[in-house]
Amino acid sequence: MRKGDAVTDFELPDETGTPRRLSDFLAAGPVVLFFYPLALSPGCTMQSCHFRDLIGDFKAVDAQPVGISPDRPQTQHRFAQRHALGYPLLADTDQAIARQFGVRGWLPLMPVQRTTFVIDTDSTVIDVIRSEILMNVHADRALEVLKKRAENRG
Repeated sequence: MRKGDAVTDFELPDETGTPRRLSDFLAAGPVVLFFYPLALSPGCTMQSCHFRDLIGDFKAVDAQPVGISPDRPQTQHRFAQRHALGYPLLADTDQAIARQFGVRGWLPLMPVQRTTFVIDTDSTVIDVIRSEILMNVHADRALEVLKKRAENRG
């Protein structure tokens, strides 16, 4: 999945086990879909908490972060509760969506590549952010892209 590609709608359970559709999220505004390898791990915690800390900034541009990993809903729920994340976490346990986006990992400890997709309301990818080591760059860069989008529409 690259900048300019159209994302096919999908449905996955969130941290409560409730089925959620990408199209439903997009109906409310752009989505920052970020893939992370392992809930409760140090790097994924840092990345997810940075999204949490910027939630007001995302709301200001009518966007919302949505995390996605191969963890089960129960693990996602513990992760969300422990860190008061306040946004949806999706469970891609069979990694079908990771394959769809081209971010499936090759190592057991890295089942997905840490990648963020900024998706506009028409399902078009407007940016892709990749970094395995710079955890904060995912939220920071996504926010920059969304602010520019808002200015251009302004």
